[in-house]
Amino acid sequence: MTNPDDFDEATRIDFTEIPVIDISALADPDRFHKTAHHLVSVARNVGFFYLTHHGIPETLCEDAFAASKDFFRLTDSQKADVSVNHHQRGWMAQGMATLEGAKTSDAKEVFFWGRDVAPDDPDILRGRALVAPNQWPDRYAPWLKQKLLPYYDSVLDLSRLVLRALATGLGKQPDFFASAYINPLGRGQLVYYPPQTETDREAERFGAAPHSDFGVLTILMQDNSGGLQVLNKAGIWIEAPPLKGSFVCNIGDLLERWTNGQLVSTKHRVVNRTSNARFSIPIFCDPASEAIIDPRDFNENASYETFAPCEAGEYIQTKNTRNFSHYDKAT
Repeated sequence: MTNPDDFDEATRIDFTEIPVIDISALADPDRFHKTAHHLVSVARNVGFFYLTHHGIPETLCEDAFAASKDFFRLTDSQKADVSVNHHQRGWMAQGMATLEGAKTSDAKEVFFWGRDVAPDDPDILRGRALVAPNQWPDRYAPWLKQKLLPYYDSVLDLSRLVLRALATGLGKQPDFFASAYINPLGRGQLVYYPPQTETDREAERFGAAPHSDFGVLTILMQDNSGGLQVLNKAGIWIEAPPLKGSFVCNIGDLLERWTNGQLVSTKHRVVNRTSNARFSIPIFCDPASEAIIDPRDFNENASYETFAPCEAGEYIQTKNTRNFSHYDKAT
């Protein structure tokens, strides 16, 4: 058995170890409930799954990846025009993400954005955590907003469909999560991973060190490089290779809390072993900042000593401050 602490070791097995779910079945009333219950079973036992036949046009996916690559081709000084702020918007240089428990910083750059709001948005005026105007690099990349927002909106719509199925499979009405997603946080990232070096290996430096995601639901588009690994229940790191036309979806910490541990937020990591850059675009499909995550919504006898109720935005913001160095100096 592979030791989960062994740097970048993983068992190469068929990707069907991470289940593949034809999400188009949810559009068929005759198949909705069966697929919903299957999805919950996977979310209970694996926490990771591929979504196929999702209906998001390939052109939107291609445009988003192209925009990402063009952005990261800019010089550091140009990208620094939108340096990341404490609202988690803008460009984060390498060396600024050290995930809890990691021996060193991640080998990656990130551009963060979220729901596109104006400075006088009511949620900003109320001081909602993580609700802020985006920092679009209009001076050097005026096309970025235009290319990313259609993709972002489509992924959030897809997440609402997944959440309808999860709610149903958990015994709730399909629209249980809907009110929390009227004005979702919906945090997006463009991520660039340089090729792994021998220095990285000696330092046990990952593209993304082992972690679980902070929010409710993540929908990830990865390129063809591979490198995503998931820790299964046996303590073995398995590969989650690219599957053409699919997204990787996983349960986050907040949904594990919300369901009182019924669904699992699974650890995963990234190692770019190729000689090329690796690109990915995760969208963290999180509810409104003020949404209350209460495990008694799913188990009236849930112990608050295990999972205390919390506001979604405040919980994620607390996690951010522990994992990203720019909070030490941001104002």
